[in-house]
Amino acid sequence: MDPTLEAVIRQLDLERTGEDAFRGTSRDTGAPSVYGGQVLAQALVAAERTVEGRVPHSLHAYFLLPGDVAEPIDYRVERLRDGGSFSARRVVASQLGRPIFAMIASLQAPGDGLEHAAPMPQVPPPDALPPFSELGERWLAEAGPVDPRIEAVLRAGRAFEFRPVDPQNPLRPASREPRQASWFRTLSPVPDDPALHRALLAYASDTALAGTPLRPHAVSWPQVRLASIDHALWLHRPARVDGWLLYDMDSPSAQGGRGLARGQIFDRSGRLVASVAQEALMRAPRGGGRPG
Repeated sequence: MDPTLEAVIRQLDLERTGEDAFRGTSRDTGAPSVYGGQVLAQALVAAERTVEGRVPHSLHAYFLLPGDVAEPIDYRVERLRDGGSFSARRVVASQLGRPIFAMIASLQAPGDGLEHAAPMPQVPPPDALPPFSELGERWLAEAGPVDPRIEAVLRAGRAFEFRPVDPQNPLRPASREPRQASWFRTLSPVPDDPALHRALLAYASDTALAGTPLRPHAVSWPQVRLASIDHALWLHRPARVDGWLLYDMDSPSAQGGRGLARGQIFDRSGRLVASVAQEALMRAPRGGGRPG
């Protein structure tokens, strides 16, 4: 297995520290704080470990403070309700006694019902697109000297392979419509554990989405402060993250230093497997210069 993916899977195997209490660790990705998708995925794992016979269908989360990659994260689960078909859990993630993240998840006993789904957009297949690692090297070559920390982020090891449909160099952004799409999958096969695939899907759902509202404004994350404020995920159908999935994203609005983005995730056969919504902070650094 790819070592970065293996490290992420180990992070999702939380340590139980008490009744409905868990602890997770973080991996330094070169970013100044803990990757939000990691906290989201770990919180989902914590919630699932307090329920039997039910699977999550939706979660709604707020990122309250940046996480410190050097400190463990403690997850406390509150059992809000266990009804005939649904269970609800509140999860609060804390570091050094301060809450950094809060989430409510709803879980449901499996059942049948009416079905319909939006169709997958027509895009080139993943085999026709270059991987993000190749694009990152091309972007660095085009940009010339860049901040070493930005270079480290572009070259950091990743658990997922992403293949953008309409890639844009974040170091030389141009104005484009507020939508993008990307194929993604894990770099290696993943064990046949549906809960693990759900957690990894939640992990990946925070990637690239926040940058969608920036596209019309000819700026990208190296030029602005960009951070997730909240995140909602609806899990419609089972999906494997070690097979290609298409993440189709758009942004209907940006205002007040915030940008709203929406996403739909499809499997290779065209089934809609998940929907996502997120609002992100988009703020120019103090003094008008680029962030450090």
